[in-house]
Amino acid sequence: MSNRILPEGQLIHTTENQVACASLTALQRAMELELILEGHTILCTAEHDLIVSVGTFTGRIAREEAALGIREGTTREIAILSRVGKPISFTVIGIDLQGEAPMLHLSRRRAQEIALAHLLKLPRGSILPAVVTHMEQFGAFVDIGCGFISMIGIENISVSRISHPNRRFSLGQDIHVVMTGADPQQKRILLSHKELLGTWAENAALFTPGMTVPGYVRGIKEYGIFVELTPNLTGLSDYTPQLREDDRVSVFIKAILPEKMKVKLMVIQRLDSNQSLPKLHYMIHDEPLSNWCYAPTPCQVNEGINSESPLCF
Repeated sequence: MSNRILPEGQLIHTTENQVACASLTALQRAMELELILEGHTILCTAEHDLIVSVGTFTGRIAREEAALGIREGTTREIAILSRVGKPISFTVIGIDLQGEAPMLHLSRRRAQEIALAHLLKLPRGSILPAVVTHMEQFGAFVDIGCGFISMIGIENISVSRISHPNRRFSLGQDIHVVMTGADPQQKRILLSHKELLGTWAENAALFTPGMTVPGYVRGIKEYGIFVELTPNLTGLSDYTPQLREDDRVSVFIKAILPEKMKVKLMVIQRLDSNQSLPKLHYMIHDEPLSNWCYAPTPCQVNEGINSESPLCF
């Protein structure tokens, strides 16, 4: 078994993890090899130590071992408290056999250090599994390994503009992200997402003039309504009164103009409210990702796309 750097909770039910947690001999070997394992957090003590179920054994993660930055005071206590009732990543740093039952001493911080060291070695353009853990107006926070959190800025979530990350993601959702850079000094991994959703041409190829399809209103101007057909493709319709941003509508596709990177639409009607998020369809052709360019060439960037961020990778 070798270390697999996965978002927290994705290792716990694997055969490798279950075998490694099944006996003291296996746990001793995991400690010697410094393997990343997962268990289930039972409770948090008054001292903010975490008690963890590891197979048939019990382990303790001391407060300072519960997350990167706790020891230095740069990580808030909520990073510890929020793990109760959830899977947790760790390495075994000690096995105490003095009591009535063995007590495992564990470190989540060390697991995160191993994960970060691995991530820092990856080339730019690497595609990583991630889990959405928190969202703010400015971006989505994701776990990219053992509870190590990084952020995708809202401008990098999709080419189509959205008002909040919750228009694209839900909490706990499994997604993919692309690593656009790293800052070893600040212990930061830089991420994006829109590059995995396809170029303008790839998305436009899903449609033909004459189709009527559902979409989402993503922008309202005096001269027209921007409607999202896919997360990476937006078209423009004539202004339609009484529509609001994020309304779900049906639109008739009048024309697709690759040379201008435009899709001309006509709104047919507002559709009933639909709480389901637009489906993410990843278009990944190689890894690491390189030379990605959203726009067909030559073309002109128009207001229907997110021109606030680079369109070439």
